[in-house]
Amino acid sequence: MRHDVRTRYTCHVTMHIGYEALYFLAPYGALYVLCCAVALIDLRHGIIPDWLNLAVAALGLANLVVTECAAASVSAIVMACLVGVLFWLLQRLYFRLRHVSGLGLGDVKFLAAATIWVGVAGVPTLLLIAAVAALSVAGGLQLAGHEMKRRTSIPFGPFLALGLIATPAVQSWLG
Repeated sequence: MRHDVRTRYTCHVTMHIGYEALYFLAPYGALYVLCCAVALIDLRHGIIPDWLNLAVAALGLANLVVTECAAASVSAIVMACLVGVLFWLLQRLYFRLRHVSGLGLGDVKFLAAATIWVGVAGVPTLLLIAAVAALSVAGGLQLAGHEMKRRTSIPFGPFLALGLIATPAVQSWLG
């Protein structure tokens, strides 16, 4: 019986590529589902539940452990905590100055959890995508005849979720 080396090699490479695709699709597919849940719940109820923020963070940490190392997850936790504290302070400052809550605590916790996925360097991109999307929706609502005032509230969670889904692609595209 004769064995063809090319066939065996091709199968091995194909399986290797399959595992790489699985390592990419599984966590990002689950992240997509979680982000859809964040968007729907925030649109319907005006909150992002803590358990969803924890799920986003835990999935990001698990992804880091599998794709990089456990040490990277420790660094990611520290950075996520710093981003969370920074945005919590900004949220508190805005409330003290304007007496209006401009950013909910669920949004702050979501940004901290999202930092695990995109890193500190990806947070500005995530916020830019979220802000542009939110302003586009607000502008569209205004053009459609909805009265938009300074105190009109639009849940920001769906836009943050969009930013989290899009930022890894933008980071990859920009290199």
